[in-house]
Amino acid sequence: MGLESFFTHNPAMHIRPFRPGDASALRAVFYSSVHQLARLDYSAAHLHAWAPSEYDAVQWAERLRANQPFVAEVDGAIAGFADVQPSGYIDQFFVAGDWAGRGVARTLMAQIHHTAAQARMPRLWAQVSLSAEPFFRRSGFVLEARQQVTVRGVVLANARMGKPLIAP
Repeated sequence: MGLESFFTHNPAMHIRPFRPGDASALRAVFYSSVHQLARLDYSAAHLHAWAPSEYDAVQWAERLRANQPFVAEVDGAIAGFADVQPSGYIDQFFVAGDWAGRGVARTLMAQIHHTAAQARMPRLWAQVSLSAEPFFRRSGFVLEARQQVTVRGVVLANARMGKPLIAP
């Protein structure tokens, strides 16, 4: 389903650019996404290392300012966010736990593809959680490597996935 047809069926959802005042709401989306949606694939220790309840708000806001994510809103509530960097790297892609399975991720991915096409990016790639891997696969990404990353002293498994956009 294209972005336009999705909005025809879900007129209350829209994608907008990040605003500096969004930082705390996006942190809540990130936290709920990790703790609600990834809990079947990761232990409590993994989830706490990945998304601790205590965090550096200034550092979080700086990362968002650098990444400039797209923000998905539904009826005025922030339901998810994602970014794509000029290199084609998707650094952050999170949907709030309460919004899972309601088209938010699909809409954000459509926005990423639209942005990538406009910028003529040759490929997209991401370091994807075990929980997000099926969604990325359905979105046309392929597994490039299995990885072990250390976050706050805890080793987490993830996958590097990529998708060519422009034929060489």
